[in-house]
Amino acid sequence: MMKRKIIAVVGATGSQGKGVVDALVKDGTFRVRAITRNPDRYSGNGEEVVKADLTDLASLTEAFRDTHGVFVVTNFWEGADEIAQGKTAIQAAKDAGVNHFVWSTLPDVGKISSDKFDVPHFTHKAQVDELIKEAGFENHTFVQAPFYYQNFLGMMGPQPQEDGSIGWTLPLDPSKKVIHMADINDLGKVVTGAFLDPEKVGNGSYLSLATELNSFNDVLSTYEDNGKEYSFTQVPGEVFSNFFEGAGEIAQMLAYFEAHTYMGPDSEPRIELAKEVATEGFTSLNNWIKYHIK
Repeated sequence: MMKRKIIAVVGATGSQGKGVVDALVKDGTFRVRAITRNPDRYSGNGEEVVKADLTDLASLTEAFRDTHGVFVVTNFWEGADEIAQGKTAIQAAKDAGVNHFVWSTLPDVGKISSDKFDVPHFTHKAQVDELIKEAGFENHTFVQAPFYYQNFLGMMGPQPQEDGSIGWTLPLDPSKKVIHMADINDLGKVVTGAFLDPEKVGNGSYLSLATELNSFNDVLSTYEDNGKEYSFTQVPGEVFSNFFEGAGEIAQMLAYFEAHTYMGPDSEPRIELAKEVATEGFTSLNNWIKYHIK
């Protein structure tokens, strides 16, 4: 029996990395090396667990040693310098002789909007794309994560409102279909498909995970279909920006969505390509709510 090639997954305990590990393990073609800063606390499905950090070139290079491919994701919300971490990951992968580099990126909001909107957690990831293209990997692929359904359980979940209702107050026109959404676990199906088919998508292809394109009214309606009634109040971006630390970034992001959609202009070919290479179908918002919201 041939020895299975190894895929290393950075951020194996995070929202994206966990789904990538699970999809790769389920497919079974590759051996999965989970990379985490805290291997003692790792309880996922990776067949190997290695300690490494995106801020430590030596540890990351060693973690990438003997791998065929790597999946790399950074986390702006943990205070990451995403450009610096991207550079470290590229250097580590080059030094370790990695064949296929898969980078979790997002649209370049600065370029798309001619710098009208400032959304660093999109744009900084996108700025690493060019460095990867220039790095000379035999194969490289870009995957773009959507607005996660899981956000509705966290920072973008419904909150108690001043009128006593539960719902959302956001600087967004709720009638506009501008939010590309999916279950973030489905990203693993796309990433696995990319590693399985480098001839098709290993030449710098962009794969955008987007199961649905929704307005906030669509979200409210889907919750209502599942017995949950929530309110929605639209407020100006400058008002919302003062609600909490980091709200300004969210306001800019939602204004960008309204102007250009989450995935930006001409995204349909990237969305279709992600569906084509994915190892399985994707979960609808309706089914996700049925399963996760009690």
